[in-house]
Amino acid sequence: MKIVVIGGSGLIGGKVVDLLAAQGHQAVPASPKTGVNAVTGEGLAEALDGAEVVVDVSNAPSFEPAAALEFFETSTRNLLAAEAAAGVGHHVALSVVGADRMPNVGYMQAKVAQEKLLPASPVPYSIVRATQFFEFLEAIAGIGTDGDTVHLAPVLFQPIAADDVAATVADVALGTPVGGIVEVAGPERSRLDEVIRSVLDADGDPREVVADQAAGYYGAEVADDALVPTGEARIGQIHLAQWREATGRAR
Repeated sequence: MKIVVIGGSGLIGGKVVDLLAAQGHQAVPASPKTGVNAVTGEGLAEALDGAEVVVDVSNAPSFEPAAALEFFETSTRNLLAAEAAAGVGHHVALSVVGADRMPNVGYMQAKVAQEKLLPASPVPYSIVRATQFFEFLEAIAGIGTDGDTVHLAPVLFQPIAADDVAATVADVALGTPVGGIVEVAGPERSRLDEVIRSVLDADGDPREVVADQAAGYYGAEVADDALVPTGEARIGQIHLAQWREATGRAR
């Protein structure tokens, strides 16, 4: 089966391509690096020729709300139109757990706008919502850093390894379109400040993590359960300690 992975040169996309190829499928990475640009439409028709499934794990180059909204809406509209013309039978989009519960976070609202385009298309679809990746925990600490302290809201947090996200995306891509949402989260639920504190402590990082409800998430106030699944969800297999050991981050 030919499966085109939009954003196939990125963190999740590369892993999805490898997983699908290992199962004998023709997995085609598509991104500006390979001459395919979903925003401008360049190379889309050629890339989608003969494709049965399209997986969209692309990400906006900017987290600025207006720029992110423009990216996701334009690229998704172009993709869906090209898929309909090519006779693609399944569109899989990667989104974020709780995106619809974070009205104050512009990037999340851009993801919600992307999701809303899918039911209006004739192309059958599935949405995979994932929690925050282990790979971005250090960046979260950086955003909350003020001098020697890290201010983070003590909200529920259930991060996941990119490998587990990719495995879920690949599995959904090979299945029947669900016409809705599949959520996936990591195997451990804690608090955002507690997770980051444990990571910094393990790294010998001297910064002090302060639980600060006003810090919000990426600068915006969020509800206590905004970052975790509130209903049925798939659970990843890789624990944070295992991921740190495997990636050489454990000390």
